[in-house]
Amino acid sequence: MKVKVISVLEDNYMYLVIEESTRHAVAVDAAVPKRLLEIIRKEDVVLKAILTTHHHWDHARGNEELAQLLPGLQVFGADERIGALTHRVSHGQELSVSARSAGDTAALTAPPLRGAGVVPAGDQWGPERGDTLFVGGCGQFFEGTAEQMHTNLTQTLGALPKDTKVFCGHECTVRNLKFALKVEPENEAVKEKLAWAKQRDDEDLPTVPSTLQEEFLYNPFLRVTEEAVQRFTGRTDPVEVLRALRSHRDNFKKPKERPNPQAMLAFDWGLFGPFLEKK
Repeated sequence: MKVKVISVLEDNYMYLVIEESTRHAVAVDAAVPKRLLEIIRKEDVVLKAILTTHHHWDHARGNEELAQLLPGLQVFGADERIGALTHRVSHGQELSVSARSAGDTAALTAPPLRGAGVVPAGDQWGPERGDTLFVGGCGQFFEGTAEQMHTNLTQTLGALPKDTKVFCGHECTVRNLKFALKVEPENEAVKEKLAWAKQRDDEDLPTVPSTLQEEFLYNPFLRVTEEAVQRFTGRTDPVEVLRALRSHRDNFKKPKERPNPQAMLAFDWGLFGPFLEKK
């Protein structure tokens, strides 16, 4: 099994999970159908299902179109607001994504705060974390609480094998690690990962996946019991440390105003092509 990383929009990731023996595939967060279909044709695979981590347009926008183009396509997700949803899932549920043996199923984690992911049994290549866990960071509390995020990070994700690979929904590693360095300026793991991420960014290469073991070394949102992190926040209760960290991160070197996301999606779909062609 392999995971194809697909960059779309400004900083989003889609993923194509391919079972190489059957050439069956599952797409994760199919936001840009045109781009996904190009990769599917190039890889010569059959798309069997979509796993949508959450309902936001930049993760779920392509579901309806793909469902129309590919009759019988299964769409898995934990939220009824996800477009074209065919299978509502819950935490710990197992599902089959290919014509593999019964033992080769995938355990699905669907915590209450945004995000869902899969971890094939015996082959720790996942999870796809949507907007819950990022390389060096975590998601904003748009539709949940610090308590829920703490549970997701420490119990749902923290309980997975440490060599589990993490594929997140956005490329924001450099910004995350710059903040992590502010939190823990003496953390050598943060310094090394930031230097590596900057080089990847300069080469226009993805910084995913990481591993949970690595994240516990440099991700401040997974290090809320560390003395340096508590000292930075002025808190000691893990949930309050997490809440304070998220507040600090929200106000840390806010990026310049982004282009209109609908316009970015239109560019990815090629809708502006006729207007840009030379006469």
